[in-house]
Amino acid sequence: MKEIFRVFYTGLGISFLGSMVIGTISLSAMQISITEGIRPALYFSVGSIVAEMFYVRLLLVALSWIKKQERIFKIMEWLAILIVIVLAIGSFKAALGHNNAQNPLLSQTMHRFFLGFIMRCISPAAIPFWLGWSAVLYAKGIMQHKKGFYNGFLLGIGLGTLFAHFIFIFGGKLAVQKLNASQDVLNFIIGCVFSVTAIIQIWKILNKKDAVEVLHEELPLDSPDQISVDK
Repeated sequence: MKEIFRVFYTGLGISFLGSMVIGTISLSAMQISITEGIRPALYFSVGSIVAEMFYVRLLLVALSWIKKQERIFKIMEWLAILIVIVLAIGSFKAALGHNNAQNPLLSQTMHRFFLGFIMRCISPAAIPFWLGWSAVLYAKGIMQHKKGFYNGFLLGIGLGTLFAHFIFIFGGKLAVQKLNASQDVLNFIIGCVFSVTAIIQIWKILNKKDAVEVLHEELPLDSPDQISVDK
């Protein structure tokens, strides 16, 4: 039990620190909290967390299969870039004072849980991140090929990401309500971050430093499965 708790808080810490890096999901959660309120932003956050936990669970038990889906990951990466560009354009339009301008994606009537789930699903960036950390934890003996360890790790990941999103969700709301920050200024800053994110992702793909290449570097495609589930 002590070892499972150790892998739990290790996953929590890694996930929290990784999610504190400004990204598409965290900024979208912040925008939703500012324009729609805390509850929709939390729904969005939880949806993205469920998708991330699904990614990690699949990674732990089906690594070789994941690494063979190169074409799927390429398509997902370009779709993710397209979404970031759309979010950037919507943020800039809102910042310029267009009265009913909203991000086309965030203005959808889709329930925020499902929106967060879908946006995270089509972004494969979490896979190489957790692939690298999983390799480190296995090497150090913190992670083991047992179902209890998997569940503890996933629970820690989910809570760590949620705690980090709390900072963006409540921080964005506080910036507008308590600090009298201009929503136009915040939209402009968010638009700039989205733009830089899109440029970086395009550069990575063109220079073969994207998620697909990272997966190939971590483990050759012809390597046998190294993951098994012990009940």
